[in-house]
Amino acid sequence: MAPAHEHIVRSFDENLEQLRQTIVRMGGMAESQLARAIQALSRRDAALAGEVVRDDSAIDRLEHELSHQAVTLLALRQPMGVDLREVVSALKVSSDIERIGDYAANVAKRAIALSQLPPVKPAYAVPRLARLAQDIFKEALDAYVHRDPVRAIDVWRRDEEVDEVYTGLFRELLTYMMEDPRNISPCTHLMFIAKNVERIGDHATNIAETVHYLVKGTPIAGGRPKGDASSFEVVEPPKEA
Repeated sequence: MAPAHEHIVRSFDENLEQLRQTIVRMGGMAESQLARAIQALSRRDAALAGEVVRDDSAIDRLEHELSHQAVTLLALRQPMGVDLREVVSALKVSSDIERIGDYAANVAKRAIALSQLPPVKPAYAVPRLARLAQDIFKEALDAYVHRDPVRAIDVWRRDEEVDEVYTGLFRELLTYMMEDPRNISPCTHLMFIAKNVERIGDHATNIAETVHYLVKGTPIAGGRPKGDASSFEVVEPPKEA
């Protein structure tokens, strides 16, 4: 028979692996949610958008399940060092993924509203912003799975790219709204969609920071690079002919 200590260590490792697998499941579901939400927006598909909204509860359930598992591990095992970082990191990453799922559902809700309004030109730019956010989210998840701090730092740096594209889209939407009052309603929905996608990029960056801390035991040095200047944007009204 194996010693009791060996059994306890093996059991704890299995518990940690269960946390990791739950994170992977949540991440895959959130990635799918975001992809389908943007597809629904591009195709003006209200039915698909409705599915995305309904499916959000599945990610919420997994997040609650993981939180319960993690708290139980902390209480019963009282881990230290890297084991403690594993459990705490799982809690933080699952929270960020759950928020990403919420933002994807918000995009889908706006897509339903937009499907009932005339299309506007700036809608073409939203999928580009979404692809950037999707890409860094996938990279952040890969960094977590492979415990890769180098990839995590790359994700951390790329958040600025998402911010810059968001700022450009924000300015374009303001311009369209000022040029024709009929654009105000659809462009307002697109603004909220763009902001939700930008926030997805922020949460992916949170995951990257958590991965770095998990592996290295220290936060990423320096302030997070930011390129969101939408708060300072000023668009001049069109001059009368």
